Amino acid sequence: MNKHNDNIVKIYKNEDVKRIITFIPEGHKHIRILIQTGNEIIVFQEATVAALVRAYIDIKTHPLRNAIELENIKLEKKKSGYASYQLIESKKDEASILRELSLLLSL
Repeated sequence: MNKHNDNIVKIYKNEDVKRIITFIPEGHKHIRILIQTGNEIIVFQEATVAALVRAYIDIKTHPLRNAIELENIKLEKKKSGYASYQLIESKKDEASILRELSLLLSL
């Protein structure tokens, strides 16, 4: 675990994850994903997982791209059923993203 400014940086390896549970809570319509590590339980809502999957696919399937940044934006107009806050691709260029990550993860 590293600390960068006031942020704690945690990197999870496969062996750090005890289990993952994907579920729809009773009375809800949207998926949640629970990730349990040794001392934490993290629950992601569907919109967050969808953004993560979009970003993953964009990098994994693009022949040249190596980085993408999604930032939290409150949308004034949106499709029906979508949350007002969405993780949308930022305008930051790939080189800037990679430089920032290099600093953040080198501590």
